[in-house]
Amino acid sequence: MAVAMKKVGSKDLITPHWHEKAREIQKYGSVVQDLPIGLDADVREEMCAKLNQLLADSITLRDLYKKHHWQVAGPTFNQLHLLFDKHFEEQVDIVDAIAERIQLLGGVSLAMGVDVAEVSRIQRPPRGREEVPVQIGRLLEAHRIIIEDCHKLAEAADKAGDDGTNDLAVSDVLRPNELQSWFLSQHLVQMPLIVAE
Repeated sequence: MAVAMKKVGSKDLITPHWHEKAREIQKYGSVVQDLPIGLDADVREEMCAKLNQLLADSITLRDLYKKHHWQVAGPTFNQLHLLFDKHFEEQVDIVDAIAERIQLLGGVSLAMGVDVAEVSRIQRPPRGREEVPVQIGRLLEAHRIIIEDCHKLAEAADKAGDDGTNDLAVSDVLRPNELQSWFLSQHLVQMPLIVAE
């Protein structure tokens, strides 16, 4: 028994159409003009630009954690291997929250590594393995950049009346980054392992 294929125009409905091409439906840097969220387009555009900077830096930090998770070595290997992976997973959630806020505001979030690399202010690490103190120092510097951004973003959002972005910057990004920074910094304290003074 032959099955008849239904066609729409010149295309059948059961063949995957994976070579489709079309224009972009929204340019990066723009926002949807009319959204029922109580914020003017110019405010949302400003917040999206600041959030995309924070997103690029957060994606870079997230990836630094995974790089160091894979490449850590030495006597603290197990503790740091686990800690770096835990922080990576927490950064995954942070990145997702930032990207979703941008989309909610009617913007377009950065998504591809090449675009993130062009925008991020966090210094690119070498491809090779680094010593533990250098790994931790690199992570702490990235946290410093993000924490400073959070303070500026929260203040700008507050002045603009964007309570959602203010809350995101403080509750979802700033606080976890402060906590991760504290956990990391304690690994650089000079403390005897066996002998107390």
